[in-house]
Amino acid sequence: MTAIASSPVTVRPVRRRARRLRWSAWTSAVLTVGAATIVAAPAAEAAPQLSVTTVASGLSIPWDVEVAPDGTALMTQRAGGFVAVRPGGAVVRPRADFSRLFVVKEAGLMGLAFDPGFTANHRVYTCQAESRGGASSSIAGGSADLPLPFPSTGQVVNVVAWRMSDDWSAATRERTVVTGIPVTASGRHVGCGLAVSGSTLWIGTGDTATPSVPQSRQSLGGKVLRASLDGGPASIYTLGHRNVQGVAVQPGSGRVYAIEQGTDRDDELNLLRAGGNYGYRPDRAPLIYDESVPMTDPVRVPGAIGAVWSSGSPTLATTALQFLPATGWGEFGGGLAVSTLKGERLVFMRLSDDGQSVVSTVEALAGHGRLRGLAVAPDGSLLVTTSNGNSTDQLLRVRWVG
Repeated sequence: MTAIASSPVTVRPVRRRARRLRWSAWTSAVLTVGAATIVAAPAAEAAPQLSVTTVASGLSIPWDVEVAPDGTALMTQRAGGFVAVRPGGAVVRPRADFSRLFVVKEAGLMGLAFDPGFTANHRVYTCQAESRGGASSSIAGGSADLPLPFPSTGQVVNVVAWRMSDDWSAATRERTVVTGIPVTASGRHVGCGLAVSGSTLWIGTGDTATPSVPQSRQSLGGKVLRASLDGGPASIYTLGHRNVQGVAVQPGSGRVYAIEQGTDRDDELNLLRAGGNYGYRPDRAPLIYDESVPMTDPVRVPGAIGAVWSSGSPTLATTALQFLPATGWGEFGGGLAVSTLKGERLVFMRLSDDGQSVVSTVEALAGHGRLRGLAVAPDGSLLVTTSNGNSTDQLLRVRWVG
């Protein structure tokens, strides 16, 4: 397939790290050769390099990106709106009705997934916060970060099916696939990671910063849900999560992984098991959302399942995860790429054969600010969106140089 057009190349280093990551500043020499910039790490820290090119710019907090069978990269922007980058580089903004969108803090137009039959049915799925009817009030400014159980004022998170036109000029809403996922007036911890495998839709949700939600089987918040693309209610697959913004299914094995953001420590990568409880329980203090508890608490949550990987302290604010092609990515071929907001870099991970641990990691792609969406293009490159705001965001193409 035709690759998406790219602008001049910048090559940047990656850095090897142990399983628990720490970031430290370092200096390097910079050489300019034609249109390419080579940033060379000191000899003691020599590491593989990445080729980084700009595919599209002028974006506004693109939350997720996926690639269609024809090579078109489709993005969702949190405040509303699809953006499609066609093979060859043309940018199209499909018309769509987002008049019900609830855009507050994290909430808005978020997760994105393509139907396996997209070539025939042109169907895509989004995870988005919406007002149930009329305007929904919200909590302004820093007040939304107070550790209080804010109410819903008429909002809900829905998973929506859309039909994209043949020329990518418009998207028509077909139906609401899943409803009832909570979001409060604060717009905190909305989750909205999406993935599709076969006829199954996987949905990561956030706990809305409400103490009882992660462990409550009466709430769809703080969970990973499983739904059928053919319809029917979603079921709770796992619980005890804080804020699941990324879900991915490992090719071949079918193992399902989720990445979630930690408190002041321990972002987590979790291997999901049906019915598993991943141990987040922030209800230790009455009525207070107590984020001093562990992300996985086997004492207060007996049988809690530990993480495959955790960041330690400080957290990186992990957002998306993507399995890489088996070739073209060095020792991390077939492994995972994880994007980070606060960490402002990618973390590549190589899993053990049984998928239950991370055996090596490498950090990469510093210098582009906050990173969010991830997708693999038809040529095997990795597409990455930045999340810096003020219409300064970009869609980047990343290749492993070696």
